[in-house]
Amino acid sequence: MINCIIVDDDKVSCKLLEGFVKKNSSLNLVGVYSDSISARNELSKRNDIELVFLDIQMPEMDGFDFIGSIGFPINIIIVSSSEAYARKAFDMNVVDYLLKPITYSRFCKAIDKLLKYYIRKETGNPAEEEEIFIKKGSSLVKIKIKEIIYIEALENYVTLVTRNDRFTIHFTMKAIENHLPQNCFVRVHRSYIVNKNMIQTIKENSLDLKVGDNIVNIPVGKSFRDMLLGDINVMAR
Repeated sequence: MINCIIVDDDKVSCKLLEGFVKKNSSLNLVGVYSDSISARNELSKRNDIELVFLDIQMPEMDGFDFIGSIGFPINIIIVSSSEAYARKAFDMNVVDYLLKPITYSRFCKAIDKLLKYYIRKETGNPAEEEEIFIKKGSSLVKIKIKEIIYIEALENYVTLVTRNDRFTIHFTMKAIENHLPQNCFVRVHRSYIVNKNMIQTIKENSLDLKVGDNIVNIPVGKSFRDMLLGDINVMAR
């Protein structure tokens, strides 16, 4: 089961979500919080929580500040009474965005999405050993996930760059992001996803990736920088 918490200062919404969680056999509710600070403190003390149902408009620390303050990857489903924050939320790689009042059918759709794309079950092969087939011309080419250096968005296509090849496929950036293991890849810009193992240097507005004997410079979006720094191991004085 997936351990989850609810972070929402709307009591009616909390009660509704509690009922939905209890109905779903895949979820286990371990806490309900009316403010982000208390929820963040709880997350810092335990590592078995995989999912947060999160409201955006809350006192002291809003939902976006909460996401930005977490220094480790965790699945977020936004619950909000306004559509205004949806674009920013998806830019921050949330699993889904639920509009209040939430129906149980829509809630279940979000959980199905979580189970399909985000929660990866332990198998005999670690995520970095996973393989995918990419179409090239009339053929399908098998590549290892760990061999992908970065991915670039090109309108309705994405280009996957490996050390020896480039593959352009008809896919959205969000869809390809959902298929990649979060422990290996990170979104750093609206148009770029990078392999964290290939990062050599992180600068103010860009980063350098090592591609063979060459260095490739990738832009880092302002809204993604904090997530990037929180997703890597940083030692500083």
